[in-house]
Amino acid sequence: MTERDLGRVRTILVATDFSETAKLALERASELALDHSARIVLVNSLAFEPLPIAGPELMVLPQDFDEQLRQASLRALDSLVANVVRQGIEIEAQLESGPAAAAVVGAAERSEADLIVVGTRGNSGFKHLLLGSVAELVVRDARCPVLTVHPSDTTSLDRISCVLLPTDFSDDAAHVVERLAVLFAGRVSGAELKLLYVYQLPVMVAPLSGFGSEMPVLAEDALKMAREALDPLAEKLREAGFAVEVLGREGDPAGVITELASSLRVDLVAMGTRGFSGLKRVLLGSAAQRVVQHARCPVLTLRRGDA
Repeated sequence: MTERDLGRVRTILVATDFSETAKLALERASELALDHSARIVLVNSLAFEPLPIAGPELMVLPQDFDEQLRQASLRALDSLVANVVRQGIEIEAQLESGPAAAAVVGAAERSEADLIVVGTRGNSGFKHLLLGSVAELVVRDARCPVLTVHPSDTTSLDRISCVLLPTDFSDDAAHVVERLAVLFAGRVSGAELKLLYVYQLPVMVAPLSGFGSEMPVLAEDALKMAREALDPLAEKLREAGFAVEVLGREGDPAGVITELASSLRVDLVAMGTRGFSGLKRVLLGSAAQRVVQHARCPVLTLRRGDA
């Protein structure tokens, strides 16, 4: 996605495995497509894995099973496409082969997608297999924003009144808000932003926090410095029309973000997937994938360096 594209949303890519959560992702993408008069690219990937070794009770698959599965997927895609077309949305279906995450990211790059929408639970029900793990890999590798939806995300995105915005003082936070305003158009106008910084005490200092009610000086300093560092960004966001509250918390970033998203009943978590350190998946890089896995609200992620 080039800089000249930042003001418009032309193409939204949706990954599907035909699960209920994937259908919910398509619903959310359709809402946004109507807002932007954008087209949807709907992608399903067939990855034929060798069957595990089992006893004689293992069912023997027909020789043309791959073709049967392919035809079934095409029929399912056609059905989803028909439903979207009835809403007046332009949509294209693509049936890919190979690992799902790579297929989704590759299709997004070929179609120059401005946003990927993906569910975080697949048909299997085994923890976060299939679309669960696919979503985390897509968040890690995609070069455009990714919106992940969860089984509990049953509320429409018609009105987003509260957004949790984690930051590590990199440029990500400001850039995420810019993209947030574009992607969700008037849906976030006047929304409250919870600007969050999560810090962790060194291991040799953390035990001190258990003595009495006094917070260690190091923790006090960390929170004070965080607030001072975030004040300019908070003021900039207020000038843009957002109500902003600056929060500081100590603990594991992913755990704190997930817990606050639930306790504050936010409508959306929006965060970058790269911190200022540049060390691959340090801090927000790895935290984003864990938040995507555990959050109970939609999560918008954006990899700043590749936008």
